[in-house]
Amino acid sequence: MREPVDLRRQRILAAVQARGTARVRDLADELQVSVVTVRRDVEELTREGRLSRGHGVVRSTLPDRETAAPDPAPAGGDRVAVVVPVRHSYLTETLHGARTVLERAGVRMALHLAPQASGAERPLVERALSDGADGLLIAPRWRGRAHEEADHEWLAGIGVPTVLMERRPWRGSALHALDSVCSDHWYGAHLAVEHLVGLGHRRIVFATRHDSPTARSLRAAFTGIAGAHPLVEQWAWALVAPEAGADGPYTADETAELPALMRKVGATAMVLHGDVDALMVVQRLAEEGVRVPEDCSVVAYDDVVAGLASPPLTAVSPPKADVGHAAAELLLQRLSEAPGSRRPGRRIELLPRLMVRGSTARPVEPLDE
Repeated sequence: MREPVDLRRQRILAAVQARGTARVRDLADELQVSVVTVRRDVEELTREGRLSRGHGVVRSTLPDRETAAPDPAPAGGDRVAVVVPVRHSYLTETLHGARTVLERAGVRMALHLAPQASGAERPLVERALSDGADGLLIAPRWRGRAHEEADHEWLAGIGVPTVLMERRPWRGSALHALDSVCSDHWYGAHLAVEHLVGLGHRRIVFATRHDSPTARSLRAAFTGIAGAHPLVEQWAWALVAPEAGADGPYTADETAELPALMRKVGATAMVLHGDVDALMVVQRLAEEGVRVPEDCSVVAYDDVVAGLASPPLTAVSPPKADVGHAAAELLLQRLSEAPGSRRPGRRIELLPRLMVRGSTARPVEPLDE
């Protein structure tokens, strides 16, 4: 299904704001659309005053967050490598938060975009280190637990200060003591469930991806919260899209079409991860005559483009930019410490918020099976 225009423009805006400037051709390659399409989108965003453009280059018009004089740069003119997955709009906001802190401190940042192939981060990190990077901010893709485990040994032995962004290694792993800054996704799941239960919903379907650390954390959180909640009468978990899971095998319900599963459970509400998949599911529900929120309340998880939907989607909004901000500040602190310092590792969690919009309401009647 073709990507909605508003969503594509939001991705362009986020990418340019994260980097300050970007080439039109690079944006076209990243979004996998034609250069003509990107130029048309950039012209419209420029007309709205959200971007400015030159010959083949796009610039952000977003004012700097900080108005105070920059802090002095760390000794030695530190350089920081930032490694994030390509085409990942969620982490683009995290990247912008990190960039703001590093620029204010006068630290040079080198951005590396990891392809979707497993293990793509390692050669990028090795190249950055050979180029003289003094520190690393990284958000590995980690589609599955095996992919994560394959990265543990080399990532734990990098030899420069490193902070994981939106990644929380499992307990007791080789990366347990590595610095990390992450959203508290259990709390985000809790906000979604409490909002729906507070409206009177008692039967809920949870649909997430299962090909990222966040997706796996959310599945575990929803399972625990719904299973123990005294007011949730029935619930089910499913993949939000067939391509969203690689760890299988899954039960028939876990791979069922969501409208059919909703009817089977008698659900009056759904929580969907992430925004783009949520928009697609809402469109699928409309095609089957299921109205949002009259027949089914919907909560999205990520809040990157949820507000652009029709109706605008209520969404759990992790503090994406603040995660990048805190990760960069923690890395700068590590860079300023004396060599050989043995300060304990830090695992920082930031709390998401719930943005209530037009896709949730009190239930009328459960759907018939």
